[in-house]
Amino acid sequence: MSTSRGAWWLAGLLAGFAGLAASYCVALVITVHDDPVSAVAELVIRLTPGALVERAIQLFGRHDKTVLVGVVLVLLVVLLAWAGPLARRAWWLAMLVYAVLALVGAVAVGSQRGSSAADALALVVGFFTWIACLALLTAPLRAADEAGEAGEPTMGAHTRRTFLIRAGLVAAVGVTAGVVGRAVGVGRRQVEEARRLLRLPGVTMPRVPQGANVDVPDMPPWMTPADDFYRIDTAVYVPAVRPQDWRLRIHGLVDREIVLDYQDLVGRRVTEAWATICCVSNDVGGSLIGNAWWSGVRIATLLAEAGVQAGADAVLQTSDDGWTCGTPLGALTDDRNAMLAIAMNGKPLPVDHGFPVRTVVPGLYGYVSACKWVVDLKVTRFADISAYWTERGWSEQGPVKISSRMDVPREGGEIAAAGARVAGVAWAQHTGIERVEVNVDGGEWQAAELARVPNDDTWVQWVATLDLEPGDHLLRVRATDKSGLVQTGEVHGAVPDGATGWHTIHVTAT
Repeated sequence: MSTSRGAWWLAGLLAGFAGLAASYCVALVITVHDDPVSAVAELVIRLTPGALVERAIQLFGRHDKTVLVGVVLVLLVVLLAWAGPLARRAWWLAMLVYAVLALVGAVAVGSQRGSSAADALALVVGFFTWIACLALLTAPLRAADEAGEAGEPTMGAHTRRTFLIRAGLVAAVGVTAGVVGRAVGVGRRQVEEARRLLRLPGVTMPRVPQGANVDVPDMPPWMTPADDFYRIDTAVYVPAVRPQDWRLRIHGLVDREIVLDYQDLVGRRVTEAWATICCVSNDVGGSLIGNAWWSGVRIATLLAEAGVQAGADAVLQTSDDGWTCGTPLGALTDDRNAMLAIAMNGKPLPVDHGFPVRTVVPGLYGYVSACKWVVDLKVTRFADISAYWTERGWSEQGPVKISSRMDVPREGGEIAAAGARVAGVAWAQHTGIERVEVNVDGGEWQAAELARVPNDDTWVQWVATLDLEPGDHLLRVRATDKSGLVQTGEVHGAVPDGATGWHTIHVTAT
């Protein structure tokens, strides 16, 4: 071997790194919707069967996007490094690898909502950077190989020095491109600054109702802080939408199409309410649920202005990133406070939670209602549409199931045998909770004490005082809503319309 195989792998790795960094830099500089790697990750999410997506959410929670991007990057690194030894065999083999990767990137970027020719520029720059850097790095290696075949000294000090200098140069270019891209990629920072400076008329700071929190140590607060609120969505690269750029179109089966900008929306009468929202992926006893003080404009008012036509039964919501959900029309026009939310817990929406505008619809799982970064409402019929999650096996309509969980004690925890206090939350949004009961070791159900809540659209905290024999015990909890429906103990997974079963934990009484 005239040159080491490792040198060719290193050449491929460095050329690949430089191309990725250049592509990332250009994407941030021109503030396209997604850099190519993120676009590929989002394409993978869209093409993955619903059951696998659900499994990923359960395994990784809020880190599922990070894991996915990491996997995509690892595969890219392996393929790009492989281009080095392939170029040693035949230059066209390396070009084939680059062409396939660029094609996959082009498909991913082109599939983004609102993509344009400008979005492909980052790919083009990355592709030609790969070619140029690989040619630069492999030239001395190829010359050494050819010299070896002619019987001349191979990979001498001069050749080795030339390769290392070029490798260092390519690595420096890649690092510089990444740093520059991050420094000048101001889109997210501009949005964060705009959010910080916003003053929203009619939005008030929340006051947690007296008696909403039970007095039990280690019990989570009734109002979920924005930083602790669960986040489940398909966005790898969170949309950065400035308020002045936001528009909402209301159209479809309406008498009058309406287009609103942000000032139009915030200038309207603001409605505010406590509401608990929940993800359909929330397991029994899970944490993909939160309660907040939401401020916004009632969707029912806007739909009344548009004039909904006879026969319509759904609204197809579309996010700035192209995600869609089909929402029952009745849930947007009845007496619940379904709103275009502009604030959460008295402050403008966090960017990760839909800034500048998202929808909040009490009583429905988020996959059919909670559209972050919402930009389009199309009044239509369920028979005429399909949406992101329903295309992946979830039910067309997703009313939240009555549920309850124990927060204190935790699984495997210790509690006092005499006067043990067990506490948690229960919810049946837009119906309300009538009763919560706790069961010890399969015995009689014992009633818990309910805290006070301001409406039926929020969860309610509860506490039960138990006298237990010392030793290990099995605790279960169930709830009954105000219609008399008792939470079922039948265990069922989240697909297709929400998990069921009683939250069960093991504890030790001492």
